[in-house]
Amino acid sequence: MAGRIEGKVALITGAARGMGAATARLFIDQGAKVLLTDVEDAEGQLLAKELGENATYTRLDVTDETQWQSAIAHAKTTFGAPVSVLVNNAGILRAIPLPLMPLADYQQVIDINQTAVFLGMKNVVPAMAEAGKGSIINVSSIDAFQGSPALSAYVAAKFAVRGLTRVAALELAAMNIRVNTVCPGATRTPMMDCPDMAGIDIDALSARMAPMGRMGEAPEIANATLFLASDEASYITGTDIVIDGGTIAGVGVEMFSQIG
Repeated sequence: MAGRIEGKVALITGAARGMGAATARLFIDQGAKVLLTDVEDAEGQLLAKELGENATYTRLDVTDETQWQSAIAHAKTTFGAPVSVLVNNAGILRAIPLPLMPLADYQQVIDINQTAVFLGMKNVVPAMAEAGKGSIINVSSIDAFQGSPALSAYVAAKFAVRGLTRVAALELAAMNIRVNTVCPGATRTPMMDCPDMAGIDIDALSARMAPMGRMGEAPEIANATLFLASDEASYITGTDIVIDGGTIAGVGVEMFSQIG
């Protein structure tokens, strides 16, 4: 039985671990050929080797437009077909209160979490035009819907990604290129090990915030990404899939439990 994305060529950023790695595993399982990209070379190469002949790894600094162009060309050379699925997953987290946030740290988060999404979308368009269709999935966050203390740069970037996604969806629809976001809540990935968050019990915090009472897991985000990459989502563009255990649905369960 054919996989849900059989024969598609996908490029995934931040693919060495976390949500990117989970997405790469699922895409391979569902028939895609996958170019894993990251700056964590040892982990990326090891994962590509584990995933077999339909996976390969190349280093990609997502803030470097020339490297984007090289990676997209490398995918076609390796797999014999242009990229038709792009997952803009790479990201970093800094948790520093606004008055203490160094400009360099703020700009780094913007460069990796926001500007890189623009660069990926811009440079993948010719490949997807050649393929005749495409799906771009930008990883945003529930922090693109609300403010979060100490996350000024992260929130600003993730809000911007939702806006960029809508512009791209409008511009690229005539080329049969769909553009959507997945918006995870707190998810168990290495990014949550940010040094700024040391001493915070993320599991306990997530249990209080999410009505489902737990953190998300990377494969749960990957499942939504797979859907958007597949032809099952052929009439979906310019929208968000929120995967957060109900966190932003409304007033938290803690308040509800105190009523009556």
